[in-house]
Amino acid sequence: MSTTTTGVAAVAPIARRVRAYFAPVNRAAAVPTLFDAAQLGGFALDAPPSPWRDLGWVANFARKSGTKVDALLAGAPAMAVGQVRATAEATVTLQFEIWGKLQTALASGSQQTNLLTTETGAALNGSGGVAAAPVPLSSSGAASTATSLNVGFAASEGFRVGGLVAVDIDYTGQLGFVGAGVSAAYVQSGSAVGGDLNYVRRVTLNVGVIVGINAGILTLGSALPAGVPTALMQVSRLVGFCDREGGSFFQEWSALFVMPGVQGDRVLYHYPRLQALQGSAEAEEALVAPLERIRLAGAFRALPVKDPMDGETVLCFRSYLPAALRTI
Repeated sequence: MSTTTTGVAAVAPIARRVRAYFAPVNRAAAVPTLFDAAQLGGFALDAPPSPWRDLGWVANFARKSGTKVDALLAGAPAMAVGQVRATAEATVTLQFEIWGKLQTALASGSQQTNLLTTETGAALNGSGGVAAAPVPLSSSGAASTATSLNVGFAASEGFRVGGLVAVDIDYTGQLGFVGAGVSAAYVQSGSAVGGDLNYVRRVTLNVGVIVGINAGILTLGSALPAGVPTALMQVSRLVGFCDREGGSFFQEWSALFVMPGVQGDRVLYHYPRLQALQGSAEAEEALVAPLERIRLAGAFRALPVKDPMDGETVLCFRSYLPAALRTI
């Protein structure tokens, strides 16, 4: 038995919005998270493959190529006999629709701090005063998981449903990149952070929101980015997040932007390495007067990776997945 059908004429993709996904870069080894569109390109938008994290829809997405092509001259008079790429550059700008921990960190440009709950009488400080003592994870009873933290019944009395927590190790003089799961900051010297026991928890992206408390166990609304906490990690309460204009640290992430076509096709832009290109900024959208929507404005520069297929150095992979039966 044989079957035949007629192809549908190819058209330009039509998309309403762009969806953003980010994944960690191993900063110490300069190893990004790669996305293989041949294997994963058709994933469900609400369920990205691990370790990609869904940052929601973004507005005013724009990518720009700054690559310059020069003529290769020869002869007298000089004539173009070929072309060379003199410089290669690519940038991305967008506005996040959501103010979450990861979105605000990405749009901050530099390291972002968690506003840890301060101890009583702490001196005022722009990025948060001396933090209250952290709470250790309990070694008795149920083991802690990526979505539940066993702090013991007595310690759980200090937490509340809806509260925010940071989960990470103590600062004990570590140098270099710090932060569980994601490099959240770079420590050049122990004296620079004043030996603050809570410094790693102050900058970590390993945070969550408490949605339930029962028998000494804090249940989180979503899994911690770093997964199951280690025995050395402790829990600090926090009230929000703070970023600063300036600083020497650059956020760097792997990024994936998806344009789902309304006719069944899909365009994907994969930037293995994006670094923040600007400091914290916002964009305002007028609603019903006098209300305005405040979006986080992000700008990023692409850094190169080497494609093992042929050794070429590239900044971005653009993939197009045609809809079924589209002529090509």
